[in-house]
Amino acid sequence: MTRVLFAGGGTAGHVEPALAVARAFRATHPESKISFVGTRQGLEARLVPEAGFDLHFISKVRIARRLSPSLLGAPFALLRSVAQSVALMSKTDLVVGFGGYVSAPAYLAAALTRTPIVIHEANARPGLANRLGALFTPHTAIAHPIDSGKLSQALLAGLPLREDVASAYRAASHNWEQARSSAKSALGFDAAKPLIFIFGGSQGSVALNTVIADSRAELCADGIQILHGIGARNQAPSAMDGYQSHGYIADMATAYLAADLVISRSGAVTCAEVNTLGRFALFIPLPIGNGEQELNARALVSQSRARILAQSEFTPTWLSAHIKELLSQSRTAPIAGSDIDINAASKMVSLMEHALHGGK
Repeated sequence: MTRVLFAGGGTAGHVEPALAVARAFRATHPESKISFVGTRQGLEARLVPEAGFDLHFISKVRIARRLSPSLLGAPFALLRSVAQSVALMSKTDLVVGFGGYVSAPAYLAAALTRTPIVIHEANARPGLANRLGALFTPHTAIAHPIDSGKLSQALLAGLPLREDVASAYRAASHNWEQARSSAKSALGFDAAKPLIFIFGGSQGSVALNTVIADSRAELCADGIQILHGIGARNQAPSAMDGYQSHGYIADMATAYLAADLVISRSGAVTCAEVNTLGRFALFIPLPIGNGEQELNARALVSQSRARILAQSEFTPTWLSAHIKELLSQSRTAPIAGSDIDINAASKMVSLMEHALHGGK
């Protein structure tokens, strides 16, 4: 029995690809024992148990992006998390990491116990945890080409997709025009009118929500329909014809298919899902971090399937002035989605098998 420990927590960008690979590995290795390591504060605390996998908790390591008194306690928190992770290694044959604060302690614990490591980096600019983990293993994979560093030599596997997105792609491939029209009707919208899908991630985005709140009346008056993922913790705007707001959108695949225009952040998972099912996107990169969100979106821009705009420029005035242009670009974009990431999960399974056999 093969025992695999997946590490990737905090945001959906780390958790969803890990779950996709875990499901793919379980499908081809039903005798395996698969578990996850995470924290009680991360999104994995809900998503992993819902997916039917065991979850082991370790302490969260908080490392401030700027000089702060909290940095003094970071080394001690890291040591505690590493020690907790080491305790899991006696029952682990392989660690598979996807970055984020959960992965770094798992990588260090695996290195200390000589447990094989496989790493997947979803972003076009690698994060600190995966750059650290790559020092301990040759078994690495990436979703985007990387120019420098050890991960530049990694397997270009693509980004493992959620099963609903992959399944929607396969079904839509028979007739993309019909699939997009049917998706719009399934969501309760008029198939003959343009639909904008706006969301800011699982928690929503106050910046994006504010612009839409100030723009929706004008957009709806012009015959433009809006599907708005506001985030679970944000207050829903008042009702309006042609406008739907949802704290959480469970059926993202149908939303992508239905949308003539997606407006969202450009996290790695979002970019991959838009590439697979979307028509055209306006990406508003998160203005914090190491600039990876803008890099993630560039491949879609090069295909004339997306545009990037700084958050500081995204205003109701800008949207009003450019909405017709954006919808026109959508109409000329390819109606079919892309299959570039469809086999990413199976490629990761092959890499895991390679690592388990000692790289032979």
